[in-house]
Amino acid sequence: MYTGKLVFSQVMEHLPLHMFHRCVDRYNGDFKVKEFTCLDHYLCMAFAQLTYRESLRDIEACLRAQKNKLYHMGIRSAVSRNTLANANKVRDWRIYADLAQSLIQVARKLYLGDDFALELDSTVYALDATTIDLCLSMFPWANFRQTKGAVKLHTLLDLRGNIPAFIYISDGKLHEVKTLDLLPIEPGAFYVMDRGYLDFERLYPFAHGGAFFVIRAKSNLKCSRIYSHPVDRTTGIICDQSVQLTGVRQAKCYPEKLRRVKYHDAATEKTLVFLTNNFALPALTIAELYRCRWQVELFFKWIKQNLRIKTFYGTSENAVKAQIWIAVSVYVLVAIMKKRLKIEASLYTILQVLSVTIFERMQLIQVLTESGYENEPSNNDNQLFLFT
Repeated sequence: MYTGKLVFSQVMEHLPLHMFHRCVDRYNGDFKVKEFTCLDHYLCMAFAQLTYRESLRDIEACLRAQKNKLYHMGIRSAVSRNTLANANKVRDWRIYADLAQSLIQVARKLYLGDDFALELDSTVYALDATTIDLCLSMFPWANFRQTKGAVKLHTLLDLRGNIPAFIYISDGKLHEVKTLDLLPIEPGAFYVMDRGYLDFERLYPFAHGGAFFVIRAKSNLKCSRIYSHPVDRTTGIICDQSVQLTGVRQAKCYPEKLRRVKYHDAATEKTLVFLTNNFALPALTIAELYRCRWQVELFFKWIKQNLRIKTFYGTSENAVKAQIWIAVSVYVLVAIMKKRLKIEASLYTILQVLSVTIFERMQLIQVLTESGYENEPSNNDNQLFLFT
């Protein structure tokens, strides 16, 4: 019988401590701290994420019930609700943001050679944003509407491994299209976006920088056809055209020609029109690239599903951002573990298994390879509840 480390400790072995302490030192996170360090704080919040705890009281009760195992989890201090609430409020959220970004770089290198759903060597990104609703009276800093508060999570997802390559947290008022100004442009990469990002002035730097975009066209698009390419209508492709923008402002902002692909999806009975600056790929591949966008929706679903509790205490901007970044870092850490251990199960299945075996003394690879089940995430509402 295996009597070694806890499952939780084996998961946290994939957290590079030198990287974590570098992030802490950058913002003096442990300055004059004698007990409950940033590492203790992170481990408690990671435990809460992995086991779907619903409140700080819930976290406190679970950890106290297993107090003989806290040392083996790496937590060196007693855990109380007030201590956690204070840490969420005062520990600089940028510590966990930098940690998540560092883990993202590690994960992307691990998944670099993975096969993609399409036979494409280029990097493919899906860009989208999700609104996380908050109560305005409790989160007055999160202005969105007159009676409603919210923050937006803008994410650029690398579809090889579904690893977030870029994340930006803004207030609910920021329009998604403005995040195009913040994105790093990678030559040769594909950026797949919904029509909410259709701004030709902001898209032109992507084409000028050697990157490609695939985006849904709006119904009021003004353009003239230059050439119609032959298509096989049995594949769902209705037309494949080279076009020039004719709107006065649009033509000025994007003077070069574009490719317009019209596609009928037989499964949904919807007809979609795409614009791209790539003229080399088959028209059907362009349509299939856009279909891959659903991966970013699954990422958002996971984030929302794993950021839920019933009560609010820490309602500061720091507490909200710290929790979101810790959740992202846990997601990426599990993705790193999955790759290193060569586990075939999906990230969702792995997280479900970990949630019920976190205190077990079993070999991690045995736990994750003998689970023998696969679930799909359930639908969740749009409300984000915060650990406070």
